[in-house]
Amino acid sequence: MSVAVNVSARQFRHPEFVEMVFGMLRTHGIAAKRLKLELTESLLATGMEVTIAKMGALKRAGVTLSIDDFGIGYSALSYLKHLPLDQLKIDRSFVKDVLTDPNDAAIARTIIGLAQSLGLAVMAEGVETEAQRAFLAWHGCECYQGHLFCKTLPIDQLEAFMQTLPD
Repeated sequence: MSVAVNVSARQFRHPEFVEMVFGMLRTHGIAAKRLKLELTESLLATGMEVTIAKMGALKRAGVTLSIDDFGIGYSALSYLKHLPLDQLKIDRSFVKDVLTDPNDAAIARTIIGLAQSLGLAVMAEGVETEAQRAFLAWHGCECYQGHLFCKTLPIDQLEAFMQTLPD
C-alpha cells in the first residue's frame, strides 16, 4: 500500500521542500517507497534545473514521482526525457469521453504509448465505467483511479474499506 500526495508547483518550489518530505517520512516512520508525489504539469514551466535536482533527490531516496493531469498543462515533451519520473497520469477530461470522442481516445492512446516508450507507468484517472477501464486496458494502461473502484469516502469508511482488501 502506498500513499499518493498531490503537490502544487508552489509547494515543490519551497527551498526546503525535499528536506520537509524526508522529515515527514522520518517522523511518521514511512518508507520512502510507500510515498508517491503527484506533481502538476505547471511545475515544468520554469526552473527546470532546480526541479530536476529536487526530483532526483526524492527519486534516489525511493519516492515515486508522477506527473498528474498529464496533457492539460504546460508540458514540453522534450522535458520528459530529463525528468526522473515513474508515472504519467492521464487527466480525467480525456478519460470521460474516451469511448465517444475520437480525439479523447487518440490522446489517451498517445499518452499510454508515450509513457510506455519512456519506460514509465501510466495511470488513468476518473475511470467510472467498466467499458472505460476495458478500453484503457486494451491499449496498455494497467492502473486506474476513479469511482468504478471506490467512491470518495470519509476517513473512517476508507479505513474500513481498506480492511476488506486482500494483502
